Amino acid sequence: MSSVTQGLVCAHHHLYSTLARGMPAPPKDPGSFLEILENVWWRLDRALDLEMLEWSAKLGALEALEAGTTAIIDHHESPNAIDGSLSVIAAACEEVGVRINTCYGITDRHGADGAARGLAENERYLTESASTGRRAMVGVHASFTCSDESLAAAADLAARHGVGVHIHVAEGSDDHGAHQRLAELSTDDWLIIHGVYLPDDHGLRGTIVHNPRSNMNNSVGYAAPARFANPVALGTDGIGADMLAEFQLAYVKHREADVHASPDTAWAWLQQGAALFPEVAADTVTWSYSTIEPWHVAFTPTIRAIDVDIGGEPALRDGVATRVDPDEIRAKAAEQATRLHRALEEL
Repeated sequence: MSSVTQGLVCAHHHLYSTLARGMPAPPKDPGSFLEILENVWWRLDRALDLEMLEWSAKLGALEALEAGTTAIIDHHESPNAIDGSLSVIAAACEEVGVRINTCYGITDRHGADGAARGLAENERYLTESASTGRRAMVGVHASFTCSDESLAAAADLAARHGVGVHIHVAEGSDDHGAHQRLAELSTDDWLIIHGVYLPDDHGLRGTIVHNPRSNMNNSVGYAAPARFANPVALGTDGIGADMLAEFQLAYVKHREADVHASPDTAWAWLQQGAALFPEVAADTVTWSYSTIEPWHVAFTPTIRAIDVDIGGEPALRDGVATRVDPDEIRAKAAEQATRLHRALEEL
C-alpha cells in the first residue's frame, strides 16, 4: 500500500556542495568549526566554475526529487564565478522539475569588491525573478564575515524587493554575538540558519532553520530549536535533500536531549517548510509506505518516493525522473566532480 502527500521542502540547502563527495582531504586536519570552514568549504566554493555549478545543481535537484522534495531554498557562494550563478542554479533545477528559491551569500572575506559583486548578483537575480515568477531572497554568509555596512546593504536590498534575508546565524562560537548585530535588521521573512549559539531570548525575527545532520557533522553542538518562540523549519545545509531522513534525525536528536520529546515536534518543523514555499501544495508525492505521519515515519527506514507530480505534471514515475535522463546527470556530475577535485588539489 502507498500514501500520498504534498511535496516536501528543504528549507536550507547548498546545491553547490553536491559534488563535494569524495573530495580530497583538506591541507590541514580541522580542529574547530572555523578551521572546517577555512580548510573545506571556503576552499570548495573558490574552486567552482559555472559548468561545475550547473551539474552540481542538477544532481542535487534530481536527488531531491527522488526523495519527494519538490522545493529547495538554496544558499549559494562561488566567489570566482559570481555573475549569473543564480540563474545557472535556477535553470538546472527547473530542468529537473524542482522548485527553487536561491540567493547569493555575500561576504567581506574577499574584500569590498567581492561583497559588492555578491550583492549585485542578488539584485540582478531578484529583478530577473520578478519577471519569471521565481522565488528569491538576499543571501548573507554570516555576520562574522560581514561588515556592518554589508549587513545593512543586504537588509536594505531585501526590503526594497519585498523579500527576506537568508543568513547563517550563530552556527559556531565565532558567530556567538550575531543576534546583537542583526536584531534591528531582521524581519519576519528572514531565514535564520542554525542558531546553535543563539540565546533563548535572542530577539531576532524570522524562521529558524534547523540542520541537525550538518550540526553533528561539523561538531558545533545541538541547537535545541524547541526552545525558540520563532517558527522552526528543517534544512540539510547541503547534505542532500532527503527530508524524511532529516526529520528522523531531528526527532532522535531532540529525544536524546529530552526524554519527553515526541516525533510530533520534529514533524511540525518539517511541515513548516510549506509555509516558506506554499507552492508545494500543488505537488503530490506517492510514497512506498502506507502511513505518512510522525509516529510511523520516525521509526520506518527506507521510505521512498514512487511518483511525484509538480504543479500537476509528472516529474517522477516508479522512482525515475521523467523530465531528464538521470544516468546522464550522474555521469556529467561525476565528470565535473573530477574537475572540481583536481582544482581543489591545486589550491
